[in-house]
Amino acid sequence: MTSTFTLASAMLLGMLSLSAQANADNQLTPQEQADGWQLLFNGQDMTQWRNYQQTGLNPQWQVQQGAMVLTGKGGGDILTKNKYQQFELQLEWKIAEAGNSGVFVLVDENGKYIYSHAPEIQILDNERHADNQLASHRSGSLYDMIAAPASAQKPAGQWNQLKIRLQQQQLTIWQNQLQTADIQINGTEWQQLLASSKFANWAGFAKAERGHIGLQDHGDQVWFKNIKIRELKP
Repeated sequence: MTSTFTLASAMLLGMLSLSAQANADNQLTPQEQADGWQLLFNGQDMTQWRNYQQTGLNPQWQVQQGAMVLTGKGGGDILTKNKYQQFELQLEWKIAEAGNSGVFVLVDENGKYIYSHAPEIQILDNERHADNQLASHRSGSLYDMIAAPASAQKPAGQWNQLKIRLQQQQLTIWQNQLQTADIQINGTEWQQLLASSKFANWAGFAKAERGHIGLQDHGDQVWFKNIKIRELKP
């Protein structure tokens, strides 16, 4: 009788623990609220997002089980309705097998594509996607400029934590709590890396001082949750 009760109690506690974890997604703690964090996704709707150069949102972008999901090709790139200049951004992402996506900062809408002027932090299935040949094209990297260490990368289907800080043009990126890049936008090192990248002759690339946060439709399923931002003082 005692062992049965103990087992049942343990199972109940486990279920409650999982429920508490699930409920904690897409919420701010009292401390986060006091520190100025704001949710960019509440787990229920995508009212803070729209498609690039459009006013609405393609229905291929959906909310499923507390995550923002690109359910299929054709949803289009999306961005925040608000612009940000100096900020910390945190989110979690996971990618389908052989999938590709990305997170953009300082997005303007003056180019043909969301990536025309915006630096990208790469999202990729490093094992299966064909864009895995270059280290700077693997997940967590500042795309085509700075490669993330392999220890910061997880297999497809697993949740990854991404943190981005942009303050006084200093761009710092962490993936799964490991720093993957730390560079002054348009500084000397940046200019050297830019000259060797695909963006070398892209007029206006990374010139915006203020812009949207963007998420990429690369034709593959991708999930996002716990998207939060805190604006920073100069």
